[in-house]
Amino acid sequence: MQYDPIKRTLGHVFNKTPLLRILFYRLLDLLLLRAWHVKKEIRLWARTAVKSKNRQLLDAGSGFGQYSYFMSGLNPAWFVDAVDVKDEQIADCKAFFNRIGRNQVVFEIADLTRFSKPERYDLIVSVDVMEHILEDEAVFRNFYDSLTRGGMLLVSTPSDQGGSDVHDHGNEGSFIDEHVRDGYNIEDICHKLKRAGFTRTEAAYTYGTPGQLGWKLSMKYPILMLNASKIFFLVLPFYYILAYPVAFGCNWLDCKMKHKTGTGLIVKAYK
Repeated sequence: MQYDPIKRTLGHVFNKTPLLRILFYRLLDLLLLRAWHVKKEIRLWARTAVKSKNRQLLDAGSGFGQYSYFMSGLNPAWFVDAVDVKDEQIADCKAFFNRIGRNQVVFEIADLTRFSKPERYDLIVSVDVMEHILEDEAVFRNFYDSLTRGGMLLVSTPSDQGGSDVHDHGNEGSFIDEHVRDGYNIEDICHKLKRAGFTRTEAAYTYGTPGQLGWKLSMKYPILMLNASKIFFLVLPFYYILAYPVAFGCNWLDCKMKHKTGTGLIVKAYK
């Protein structure tokens, strides 16, 4: 299934004005369970950093820029570097952030396997990026080198417990077919981070039983419909009126529970 074309289409629709772009971010925050988990962890980190000015943050694989937008809104004194390999998205984000006056966010085209700014960042956030990069250990080393002493890396990525939905499709491959791996083993990613130099790692499953149901209702089934025909854009508002209250409850439960297994991972690593 093609996930990126749907994302690009939605991005173009909601990029007409800054208000529509912000609405798009709000919708992503509501629909994507990973955003719930990531923002929860960023807020926890911010509680210890809120009294400090001039913090430097990196959005590693910034995509549409929704996490750069969120982090830059937590404290106007913090500076955010946002990098991505897709020049179209970088240009798009530059234009939007300039229009809303958030000049403390700087966007740059960069390959994470080569991107390193030694001892620069207090927090690095990488959301659903590592599953797209074959040379992941090179990226982890660059993250380690780029963090300040005591800095934290936050990674959100699919797990090997079906995080790319491969188990539902037999030999058809991943539902999200841009992934270079089907997901991370929780012990494996921690070992890789330690080999990169990190002294302490914490990893937890996300997308447990409630989260998997919420994801199917809020994301998987709508994307399947849109892949079948664009006419389903007209049907989606009515679909979400019925399905989203259930998905919202599932997402809320997923964030409150500890999961013995799950199709997603939240990983924190400290320098």
